Amino acid sequence: MRTKKLFQKSSVGENFGDKLLAWANKSDEVIFLNSNKSKGLYQNYEALIAIDTFTAIKSDDLNAFEKLNEYHTKTKDWLFGYLSYDLKNDIESITSKNEDHLLFPELYFIQPKKIWLLKENSIEAHYLKIVEDEIEEDFNSILKTEISYPKAQLLDFSPKWQKEEYVSKAKDILNHIQRGDIYEVNFCQEFFRKDTKIDPYATFRNLNTISKAPFSSFLKLENFYALCASPERFLKKEGDKLISQPIKGTAKRSKDKIEDEKLKLDLKNDPKEVSENIMIVDLVRNDLSKTATKSSVKVEELCEIYSFEQVHQMISTITSQVKNDYSVVEIIESLFPMGSMTGAPKLSAMEISETYESTKRGLYSGAIGYITPDNNFDFNVVIRSLLYNSETKYVSYMVGSALTSLADPEQEYEECLVKGRALQYVVNATEVTKE
Repeated sequence: MRTKKLFQKSSVGENFGDKLLAWANKSDEVIFLNSNKSKGLYQNYEALIAIDTFTAIKSDDLNAFEKLNEYHTKTKDWLFGYLSYDLKNDIESITSKNEDHLLFPELYFIQPKKIWLLKENSIEAHYLKIVEDEIEEDFNSILKTEISYPKAQLLDFSPKWQKEEYVSKAKDILNHIQRGDIYEVNFCQEFFRKDTKIDPYATFRNLNTISKAPFSSFLKLENFYALCASPERFLKKEGDKLISQPIKGTAKRSKDKIEDEKLKLDLKNDPKEVSENIMIVDLVRNDLSKTATKSSVKVEELCEIYSFEQVHQMISTITSQVKNDYSVVEIIESLFPMGSMTGAPKLSAMEISETYESTKRGLYSGAIGYITPDNNFDFNVVIRSLLYNSETKYVSYMVGSALTSLADPEQEYEECLVKGRALQYVVNATEVTKE
């Protein structure tokens, strides 16, 4: 169904991935997944890109997973796309009545005409037969593509709540925890701009330069854009192995090496952050057990500290061997939404966060990734992300933090600001306009 052509990485230079994205941005549909050459996180590719739609599926939350399963079974091909957080309503008896100005479909996947896979030493083009004669021409066009380097520019985002309102809501949630309704909840708030035009490509380029996150993505489908600098993997399937790597625990970075090491050590030894992480590890272990062979669920890393450009993160790695009688989509659905973005117990945490949040999460807290023809997949967690609807001219980001019995609402608010800092400094090749 696809023609594969191999190119040697040594013949194209170090910036081929940048040229590839710049070249692909001329297309109507682009999904670019970039590991930023990160190590130690089960990465198979430096980057992947899907370009131009051959077929597609869009759905809201009614029977969305069933429709995706039928679509994947029918195409038997590479699929790239996203799952929004509010697909939870397709799994549980929950509704989302909060404000939604982005209006993204809940689920959107494409079967791309053209795919490029960047590995450590090679580049692969996977083109559908109908466009296979364009591989060489496209490759040469990519090599000739010039890369723009837009200047940094500050966008001022408006918070949905002022600090006092966040703290008040967080205190109300802590009352639920003290009553035993939940142990932990991920509580999120929105920062936004209305009537704003941005250059999504330029914005992503500079956001990625600032963050260099291992699960970054640039998604462009119609008028819907996701500019994502995520450090977190939701779920990967490699053969019969499932890998989940939830993040709980965040500390800022310092340019002073001694202070930076202290911040890292303080995070590793912070009882609140460690307890948050372990709670989610237990939740993920339980979720993985739904499809796992007996005694195969393992915690490979517990509360390990990984350092990124903007923050230190506490990451755990949980794996399992999956039974062979589950489809790809059934496996994804069994763990969705990811525990790091809900809390524990999962259903109660989702219901409580829905009650106290003001904005429908949509793609935020969802996942962007791909499914392969041989039933493997890899999806990130959509955090540290700008979401943009070019038709409604609305741009937004959300940030959240985990509330447990040890949480201090004022400190949690400050953690949200740390997480959103890189997103405040988005960059545009053309002038940002306020209409």
